[in-house]
Amino acid sequence: MATQGSSHLSFSAHSSQSQGSNFSSSGGHGGWKKSGMLSINEKETMQILNERLSSYLDKVTSLEQENAQLERKICEWYENNAPSSIPDSSQYFRIISELQNQISGANMENATGILQIDNARLAGDDFRNKFEIELQLRNATEADGNCLRRVLEGLNRERGQLDMEVQNLQEELQQMRRNHEEEVNCLRAQLGARVNVELNAAPSIDLNRALSEIRDQYESLMDSNLREAENMFIEELGRQIGSGAEQLQSVQTEAIELRRSVQTLEIELQSQLSMTSALQSTLGETQATYGSQIAQLQCMINSIESNLAQIRSDLERQNHEYRILMDQKTHLEMEIATYKRLLDVNKIDNPCACKIRCGSITSPHLSPRPVVPNSGPQEPLTGQVFPISEAQHR
Repeated sequence: MATQGSSHLSFSAHSSQSQGSNFSSSGGHGGWKKSGMLSINEKETMQILNERLSSYLDKVTSLEQENAQLERKICEWYENNAPSSIPDSSQYFRIISELQNQISGANMENATGILQIDNARLAGDDFRNKFEIELQLRNATEADGNCLRRVLEGLNRERGQLDMEVQNLQEELQQMRRNHEEEVNCLRAQLGARVNVELNAAPSIDLNRALSEIRDQYESLMDSNLREAENMFIEELGRQIGSGAEQLQSVQTEAIELRRSVQTLEIELQSQLSMTSALQSTLGETQATYGSQIAQLQCMINSIESNLAQIRSDLERQNHEYRILMDQKTHLEMEIATYKRLLDVNKIDNPCACKIRCGSITSPHLSPRPVVPNSGPQEPLTGQVFPISEAQHR
């Protein structure tokens, strides 16, 4: 940019010098009497501009020399401070790879330990569930035993009541026997008091013995009936107890089967719940990992977008500067072409015009240019470029 600016300034100075020389030569050709003061002012202006241009060029030269010195110093510093040989970092890479392998092995061991802990926790939960189910079965069995004890106590009470009834019946039987004996004795006494007939007949039947036999028969019949009733009652009670025990056994068996099925279902439910919790934790960890990765990628995307936006803005700025420079170049080329045409026209129109030489500027970027005379009125230096026809008309 400094070089372009210097060239731009040099060209403007040359163009101004050319214009000033043109106008001054035209003024000299037309006569020094009319515009002598104006020619002196133009010369002073050109001298000032040449001095400024010379100072600018000196500054540019000094800056270029300083830049060259700085570049030389930087190169010397890099040559002096450059490492003699690249350090061997293979051992560090080997240590890093070993540490990475150890870290991966430790991660695998941690994962295995976590899996074993989870399995042990699940097994403990299963044993706890089994213990609770067995405890429930024990409580249910104890409750059934208590119910059976209550049933047995009820049966014992009923048996006691039946024993009391049997005892009462026996007492009634004894009472009936005593009453019967008393009645027989009374009848015997009455019969013995009324009839006293002695006959020489065949021996009579012993009534006492007959009555005792009848009594024995009735008593045996009563005993047999009582035993039959007791046996029937005991058999009926046994049948009822057996049917109740069978029903109770079947109900207990069904209850045990249902408890086992419930236990199995609860174990499966606990295993499914533990598996669900493990999968949920794994899903949460996976979501967190991918969320962090997505956040990192989003940050990278944002940084890349910001870099792209910066690059786009830099490209637009450089494009704008390039367009400005191209416009300046086009404008300068147009000025050069115009000055060339003007010079050609002046050479054609005034072949014998006198040439006034101006002081040349000693600069590596400028070369002395001849002053071309121009026939026409002198005007102030404005730097405006006119077309060929208008310049000729002027």
